[in-house]
Amino acid sequence: MDFPEKSILLKDGRTCVLRPAAPDDAEAMIAFMKATAGETHFLLRYPDEVTMTAEQEAAFLENMLNDPGAVMIAAVVDGRIAGNASFSGTARKRKIRHRCDMAIALYKEFHRLGIGTALVGYLTELARQIGYEQMDLEVYADNAPGQALYKKCGFIETGRRHNAVKLDDGTFRDYILMYKPL
Repeated sequence: MDFPEKSILLKDGRTCVLRPAAPDDAEAMIAFMKATAGETHFLLRYPDEVTMTAEQEAAFLENMLNDPGAVMIAAVVDGRIAGNASFSGTARKRKIRHRCDMAIALYKEFHRLGIGTALVGYLTELARQIGYEQMDLEVYADNAPGQALYKKCGFIETGRRHNAVKLDDGTFRDYILMYKPL
């Protein structure tokens, strides 16, 4: 889905532009995914699992732009991608097509500046415009800052998926399941 750019003022006085991620962002998005995957275990992949080519990522971003039920937002600060957020429909089946799943990631240096709150807010606004009635997410049980952000943005905890993730060191992490009525 294509949508209008939105500018926000960050807590440090800089401006962040929330805009559609575009095929021209492919190389920057790949670098972003590799770097953020190395900054935290809270994302689903390790840096070595980011294996798509620039052409593959450009095609993915083009598909997101053309999908009327999905959004990929790039958060840009000083000309650099600082983070991204997305949602896509859970499925096209009538019984569950009222729901969408969301995800968000930021470089650590951009945490606590208001970008996460703005991204979740804009995702919510766009999901409502599409007609979704509920936004779902999974957050690591040991990600207290993430849980706090989602609760602040109106998400409600609904359950836990035990041993949802197995890290390379052999330890497991649970997911907290959350949703937000739209």
